[in-house]
Amino acid sequence: MSFGLGRGKPLDDAPGLVGVSQQELPPLPDEIAADPLAGRLDPRTWFPTRQADPARPFEIEIGSGKGTFLLEQAAAQPGTDFLGIEWAREFYLYTADRVRRRRLPNVRVLHTDATEFLRWRVPDGIVDVVHLYFSDPWPKPKHHKKRVVQDRFLAEVRRVLKPGGELRVVTDHAELWAWDQAHFDRWTGADADQLPGYDGSAPAFTLHDFTAPEAAGPDELVGSNFERKFREEGRAFHACVLRKPV
Repeated sequence: MSFGLGRGKPLDDAPGLVGVSQQELPPLPDEIAADPLAGRLDPRTWFPTRQADPARPFEIEIGSGKGTFLLEQAAAQPGTDFLGIEWAREFYLYTADRVRRRRLPNVRVLHTDATEFLRWRVPDGIVDVVHLYFSDPWPKPKHHKKRVVQDRFLAEVRRVLKPGGELRVVTDHAELWAWDQAHFDRWTGADADQLPGYDGSAPAFTLHDFTAPEAAGPDELVGSNFERKFREEGRAFHACVLRKPV
């Protein structure tokens, strides 16, 4: 059974591996058909930094693009490990090369489908923050099922977050933001325990204002390539934080 996972290839210039290898992320086992947990592994073990400090925070960026936010935030937070996940192989390779040149030991990059990775690979309660910035809006109605924010995705994010962990979201696309808000309203409401794929208490998340991370420049939200490009075009931005209750 294949879910498009385990495609990362090693990029092994000094100081060590940047791209997640097939040895670290092998194909999903056949047992996954009967046991949904059979493919789970701990991506935190991919970081050499954890040998000295196993309790280091762990954050995931979905759709790391050319890696600007990932690199700048990892440099600003050397005590945190960052996994950037990118579906477009050319951007994955570009980001890995940038990480290697910057010699950042607390960054790994993975070429795969991030939503499937969360679902099949990531154990419960190990992630401090999931970053989702400027995801593809998939504007045609027939493609809305490809948008990242779906009920299943939010259920998986809540599962993998630690208590108090956050999903941080930014977009420039007004119609996608309306879609996101409709989902967020359900997951922050009193009836969240009735949602498909979620068997916890309500609300599943609490909603909070977005605050810029350390690496963002003046008047920036996150400081990614997309944000800087869209600011030059005069676009408006929408942002929020969903926090898993403690």
